[in-house]
Amino acid sequence: MKRYCIAAALLIAQLYSSAQEKDTIALQHGAHRSGNRTDAAMARWRSLRLGQFIHWGLYAIPGGEWNGKTYNGAAEWIRSWKEMPHADYDNLYKQFNPVNYHPEQWAQYAKDMGAKYMIITTKHHDGFCLWPSKYTRYTIAASPYKKDIIGPMVEAYNRKGIDVYLYFSIIDWNHPDWRTSLKTPADSLAYGRFKIFVKNQLRELLTQYPTVKGFWFDGTWDDSWKNDGAFSDELEQYLQQLHPGLIIGSRLRADEKGARHFDSNNHLMGDYEQGWERKLPEKYADIHGNDWEGVMTIPENQWGYSAKWTGHIKSSNELIEMLARSTSLGGNFVINFGPKPDGTFRSEETQRMQETGNWMKVNGTAIYEGGYAGFDKQDWGYYIRKADTDSVFMVVCNVPVSGNLRVKLPLRTALLKVSPLAQPSAELTPELIGKNEYFIQVGNAPRTAPFVILLQTRTGTESGGFEKART
Repeated sequence: MKRYCIAAALLIAQLYSSAQEKDTIALQHGAHRSGNRTDAAMARWRSLRLGQFIHWGLYAIPGGEWNGKTYNGAAEWIRSWKEMPHADYDNLYKQFNPVNYHPEQWAQYAKDMGAKYMIITTKHHDGFCLWPSKYTRYTIAASPYKKDIIGPMVEAYNRKGIDVYLYFSIIDWNHPDWRTSLKTPADSLAYGRFKIFVKNQLRELLTQYPTVKGFWFDGTWDDSWKNDGAFSDELEQYLQQLHPGLIIGSRLRADEKGARHFDSNNHLMGDYEQGWERKLPEKYADIHGNDWEGVMTIPENQWGYSAKWTGHIKSSNELIEMLARSTSLGGNFVINFGPKPDGTFRSEETQRMQETGNWMKVNGTAIYEGGYAGFDKQDWGYYIRKADTDSVFMVVCNVPVSGNLRVKLPLRTALLKVSPLAQPSAELTPELIGKNEYFIQVGNAPRTAPFVILLQTRTGTESGGFEKART
């Protein structure tokens, strides 16, 4: 196994070395690192694999509807809708009173789901802060609820052993100095003040909630932000100096050419790639050796609470399959939930949490600390290798009508033992069908969820004495 890890590391190093040689653009504010972070904080993030995303704020009150009309976009964007008067939306804080918000219950839901980290919207594009920021009056302190939302949430999740990350939108529709672009000297002055505001709020969050592990940024696509790569670069370094080990994804940064996520030489800026929103990579080559995270909604495009879910609603089995796929490609998978304005979750969401958790209780060992296995993918599902081991898990989502699962081992790899993860004592007997290739017979009886088979392998030897076909 050590030989496999060294070979993989050398391959990645060669890829990055080749990429560096092709750099053609001199950048001061591009990526400052080649390859993935190797420190303990990042290793922990990489091991967690399953996360929970919470989108919650004033947008939960209209729930995607206003004056009898339904907004067709994501509920948290309703203020941008032409049918939604800005003044009406901006006064919704006077109604925000989540009397049924119980952070310990939320944390228990996440723990029962099997989530190892969570992300909470401290401030979305509307600018309303779920913590009592001293840099604006547009906060939870001005609402009927009055109490801090974020502090008790961080504490509750931490008590359950769950890491907390803070979502923060750069866009702020409520702030007088926010600008989408800078067209006049007055705009530049205003945006200069806005950047100070942003920096102050981020420092405030790290100071008030020092156990958080990182930031999840949003709203960095406007020209005003993209055209100031120097500030986003300085801001990232400032935050990581304030909080050593802080993890920040690729959404924050832009280089001096306006490139986001990846700089103008195509190097990742940030600690992991955040381009996988409501979509996942198809194959391992798609991630280019980077750490990455996929975030997924249950309906097609609803993040905050929406009274009406339309379109396809993902089942728990679909989410579990996406989790397995993400893990098999070396990424984390985060499922989004949008609580109601009173602080409760809709029943469809608690059902997904419970069903995912039931599956994780049996099969979670295949997910946590899992990653790319280096096996040829088969149509029945996904291979996941436990980090730094010869244990490879088969997450089976589609059983062929024959009931035979094809397994093709890499060169110089032997198969020692095969057993269902749920019944480790029930050893299966693989049928050798070619050099390092087997059928594992599982039958085709109806199943209600994906299941997992554990392969114990050994590198350095291989099985089968089949002669290569002469064609």
